[in-house]
Amino acid sequence: MSSDKDSASLRSFLVSRQRSAVSSLVLLLLVVATAFGQQNPGAVGMVTLPLDEYNRLLDQTGQRAKTPSQPPVPFALSEALFELKVGDQSARGRLILKGELLQSGVIKVPLCWDTTILSAESGGTPLPLTLEGASHVALLTGPGPFEIFLETIIPVSIEAGQASLRLVVPWAGSTRLSLDLPGDHTNVQLNPGLITSKKGLEARTSVEASLVPGSQTKIQWTTREMPVPPVARETRYISDVKTLVTVGEADLRLTALVDTTVVQGDPSEFELPVPPGYEVTETAGNSLASTDVRSGLVVLKTNEPTRRSHQFLVSMERSLQGVQAEAPLLGLKGPQRETGEILVEAAGTMELTAAESGQLRRMDVREVNPALRSLAKGSLQAAFRFHRNGAQPAGPVAGPDGQNRLMLSWTRFPETQALPAAAERAEVTTLVTSEGKTLTEVALVVRNEAQPFLKVGLPQGASLLTAEVSGEKVKPVEGTDGIRVPLLRAGFRPEGPYIVSFVYFNPGAAFGKSGNSELVLPRLDLPMNVLLWEVFLPDRFSVKDFAGNAVPQALYASGDWPLQPLLALYGGVVNVQHGASSAGSRGIIQGVVTDQTGAVLPGAEVIVTEETNGSRQKAVTNDQGRWAVVGLASGPVSVSVTMPGFNTSRRTFQYDSGKPAQIDVGLDVGSVSQTIEVSAQGSPSSIRIDGGKAGAQPQTAPSANVSNLQRRVAGVLPIGVEVPRAGKAYRFVRPLVLDEETRVSFKYKVR
Repeated sequence: MSSDKDSASLRSFLVSRQRSAVSSLVLLLLVVATAFGQQNPGAVGMVTLPLDEYNRLLDQTGQRAKTPSQPPVPFALSEALFELKVGDQSARGRLILKGELLQSGVIKVPLCWDTTILSAESGGTPLPLTLEGASHVALLTGPGPFEIFLETIIPVSIEAGQASLRLVVPWAGSTRLSLDLPGDHTNVQLNPGLITSKKGLEARTSVEASLVPGSQTKIQWTTREMPVPPVARETRYISDVKTLVTVGEADLRLTALVDTTVVQGDPSEFELPVPPGYEVTETAGNSLASTDVRSGLVVLKTNEPTRRSHQFLVSMERSLQGVQAEAPLLGLKGPQRETGEILVEAAGTMELTAAESGQLRRMDVREVNPALRSLAKGSLQAAFRFHRNGAQPAGPVAGPDGQNRLMLSWTRFPETQALPAAAERAEVTTLVTSEGKTLTEVALVVRNEAQPFLKVGLPQGASLLTAEVSGEKVKPVEGTDGIRVPLLRAGFRPEGPYIVSFVYFNPGAAFGKSGNSELVLPRLDLPMNVLLWEVFLPDRFSVKDFAGNAVPQALYASGDWPLQPLLALYGGVVNVQHGASSAGSRGIIQGVVTDQTGAVLPGAEVIVTEETNGSRQKAVTNDQGRWAVVGLASGPVSVSVTMPGFNTSRRTFQYDSGKPAQIDVGLDVGSVSQTIEVSAQGSPSSIRIDGGKAGAQPQTAPSANVSNLQRRVAGVLPIGVEVPRAGKAYRFVRPLVLDEETRVSFKYKVR
């Protein structure tokens, strides 16, 4: 019963309290509503709130206060750095750990495992460590950043040919390694990890690497033994210096071709003194690595020191003033022996005088080394050779007559225009018909330098039929001032002369029973050394009283015009020569072999015998029938000429080696072996030997040129001309034809 009463009293108490709370809430709402309805603020000590804020306050009073969040870990390592230096048996250094404590209070921070720690500090003060299992633990107070320095030592495992060590890498955001190893050529392997840099300095190798956090990294390395450098031996070499001295318009250039032969040692560089005032412009060489100019020396560094021979090309120049200068003698520094040659060339037209002294010895420019001569582009003036040993310095050296010096002085002349082209020889063949018509072939041996066309001025009424240049047909161009035959272009010209030929037809004037006639050759804008003209007339014509500016060939004692050119064109320079008596022909026996018609015989064998000692020299005639021998001593000499199908001819005469000899031989056709011998006293300069009777070679016998032109008319030339098949040939010569017509006139009578 008492329990029921207690329950009833408790319920009545709760109901009364609930009613009281509801009454209080209603009263509070009435007060707030009244306050919003009034315009004046409430009494002092009262707070007026909007309904939304009041509701929010009620919600907050019903919520529990949130407790602050805790970090997931008590600490974090951001960086770990190993700085180790390897010694004989161990690697010693320090481990730097950086991180941050995330909780307050004393926190245990594991540092490293299986590592010997000698000391530890943080913030400049010793740091106490504890050992938990195999890990070293530091006690730090947080929160806040920290930095720990651990001095550590790690054993090194040495095996056959290599060494290694193991690192236990902490769990850090960034783990790096700086390792100093012995040896300059060390091969390092890291597993796991990545080597970022490696360099050697003073017999040590420095390695930078990135490690894998939380791993056990094995580092192993091998050191290659440094080869012991051989004992340097004294360098010994000999040299040969070929120098080209070029006297230009405003400068003096030196081009040295240096050849060295190493006798001992392995020289890595050679030194060439540079004369005062000169500037090095170019260096080259197949073994040249680099060039350095310092203190008056040009240093030639080689890329193959063990090579036994080197070749360098060095060019230098200086400005030139006045009309004289001293040419310095170039040479390497320090050779055991040095030889050399000096070639002097002049650019332009000048008269140069070279005066040598000391041990310089003058030599003929034709004896200069071909490699040095190929460097020259101008006219060669003088050449010298010298020799010096290792006791003499490079450059001018003392000699018995003073110093080796080369003084140059010159007189310069104004430039003149050179011939662009010239004809060394012109052979003209003219066939004359009974009606007075003429067919003429002109063949020129042309040496061209810069002339694009050959201008041909044909006689009045003549027409050009065909033209060939170097064996190829060309199409001439007709202009207002004549016909132009194209020549080979200068950039594509052959090395030597080539043949230019053309054939023209002239209707002419009809012959009467007797009278005068004149033949005219075209005018060419090309200088000709010598013109050989052969005129073929029918048998029914009797001619006499030849006149004109061409000379009958029979007037020459040799019976044939000498082939030495009167004017030759070489590289734009005009050289004038003077026939067989030229100084350049002294000591030479030469001649021409022809048949009884005057045609040249190529392939004939010529044997020249010195009667005093029996010495023999053989020669074979070329395509022009010419032959020559040199180097014979003075005394009785015999010349024997043989040719299959012809009689053998032999000539004996007294030869003077100081004078040239022209021996022309004419062979007769023979079916049996027959030898014709001619003996003479004295030393003639020009001799004609004819087979059979003396003077048996007829001047009227046609040559091979006539028969060749007759064959061309038969089916090649685009004309219908009845050329004579039988007749007489008359030969004329005219030397040095310069842009003018060649004429021959004669009296005729028809039989």
